[in-house]
Amino acid sequence: MTLKPRSGLLFDLDGTLVESDPLHLKAFNQAFAPYGHQFDRERFGRELQGMANEAIGARFFPGETPAVQWDIMMRKEALFRDLAAAGVESVHGLFALLDWADAQGLPAIAVTNAPRPNAELLLDSIGVRKRFKDVVIGDELAHGKPHPLPYLEGLRILGADPANCVAFEDSRTGIMSATAAGITTIGIATGLELEQLVAAGASMAARDFADEKLLALVAAKVLSA
Repeated sequence: MTLKPRSGLLFDLDGTLVESDPLHLKAFNQAFAPYGHQFDRERFGRELQGMANEAIGARFFPGETPAVQWDIMMRKEALFRDLAAAGVESVHGLFALLDWADAQGLPAIAVTNAPRPNAELLLDSIGVRKRFKDVVIGDELAHGKPHPLPYLEGLRILGADPANCVAFEDSRTGIMSATAAGITTIGIATGLELEQLVAAGASMAARDFADEKLLALVAAKVLSA
């Protein structure tokens, strides 16, 4: 079997490549507590997970100026980096999938709403930054997720056809972004339940990258007989 033309893999970062959502939840609670906001896992998944910082700030601090909203969000991100500096774990099966992709000559890219310092810290923490062609940062574009632009930019950098690509996401926001860009999307259930990911638009959902059905779907999308 050979690669289909213009194929590629596109990965979200937080909760998809790395098990970082618990650290984000802790950082949100620390940063937002002075303003009367507290989050449990369910509320985090519904209102925060995968959202762009600008959108979160506008939602939870509508009485503040955009500059103040951004400062609050950057304090939260700094808290997260302090927590993540102690180390994060990759999602199970990731390295085997990346090894398979490398053996096929299949390019990969990361697409995230995280700030660039976060993305670089996390990718370096699990030693995979050089395995990705590039990192698309939603905050550096005109629109972040759930807008399709971050994934469209990822496709542009890869020179890829969405029909021959697979995206991996753990949030409703990310699934909306990837599917709106025309990419078959697999939900990774590190935070949401399998059925919630499928309900959000994922073609299938898996606990991790070692799932045989996930691997079969990837092969079917990127390989030709």
